[in-house]
Amino acid sequence: MSQAKNTYGTIAVKTAMLVIAAILLFAPFLFQDVRALEVSARICIFIVLVASYDLLIGYTGIVSFAHTMFFGFGSYGAAIALKQMGPGWDAVALGTIAGVAISLIVATIIGLISLRVKAIFFAMITLAAASVVLVLASQLSGLTGGEDGITYRAPDVFKTANKLAVDENGKVVRWFGVKLNGKLAAYYFVFFSSLALFLVMLRLTISPLGTVLKAIRENESRAEAIGYRVVAYRTFVFCLSAVAASIAGSIYAIWLKYTGPDTALSFAIMIDILLMVVIGGMGTMWGAVIGAVLMVMAQYYLRDLMGAASEATANLPLLPELLAPDRWLFWLGIIFILLVYFFPRGIAGTLMAKGARE
Repeated sequence: MSQAKNTYGTIAVKTAMLVIAAILLFAPFLFQDVRALEVSARICIFIVLVASYDLLIGYTGIVSFAHTMFFGFGSYGAAIALKQMGPGWDAVALGTIAGVAISLIVATIIGLISLRVKAIFFAMITLAAASVVLVLASQLSGLTGGEDGITYRAPDVFKTANKLAVDENGKVVRWFGVKLNGKLAAYYFVFFSSLALFLVMLRLTISPLGTVLKAIRENESRAEAIGYRVVAYRTFVFCLSAVAASIAGSIYAIWLKYTGPDTALSFAIMIDILLMVVIGGMGTMWGAVIGAVLMVMAQYYLRDLMGAASEATANLPLLPELLAPDRWLFWLGIIFILLVYFFPRGIAGTLMAKGARE
């Protein structure tokens, strides 16, 4: 019976994954407005970002507060290259490679120096490193634009005015009411790049390396006793996670055409990543998808829903005040507490483990 329940939970989670993937794939045709497309692209980016962080905290047991630092390296790498070299693919490639290289160097240094220390001490070191990078990005205004950030142009194929296909009259072709233009190309660049990165990380978790990482998470001393070089494995996965976050940052920079401290290095992004991991479930790539979808949707639409609810209850006492849109963070906190209470392992983790102990 427990195996059946566990199977049902796994099937439910994987079915949800297929539904989410289908919605994101056809998002430009299902939701034909600019805001919905922005939400869909942000979800794609954060799925990669959260999944890469889950490699650390969920699969290896490493708590780091520097993940947005690597995201920022990739974002600023692409942004600076596009600003200095112009909107070409050579700038994209150079900026992405530069961001990955810096992320690898910094991750290796932090890993080799700090991963020998335990839990909270390592977390504090990563927090300090991320804070230093945030300060540098704000102060090196000649290179990074400072607090104002950098605006630039993406490759021409992603321009909204770019026509991917034209009819006999020279007008852009519409497919199911959607213009086949550069904006559509930009979205599918984000979608397929994010999908490729996610699948690589997913494959890693079910490989022998993924099994070793879980062993280190469960009992580091025992893993070392049977011959695994724990520090080497932890440093490797730290670097791998940093590279994935850096590439995600470059993709987001190309989509957004703006990079600044608030969009690439803010500690608020780190908090969002942590919340997404907890909501979705640590130690499962599927949890990254669920957490990213729910959190991004809440950030963009919870205020609107509360505004509608406040208007609908305008004639009732107290409720309109409680449901005022300005209190959306309060209700987001309530929802988070309820999710943690009813899904202690995260949504995906709890569903997939349901019945395993019965």
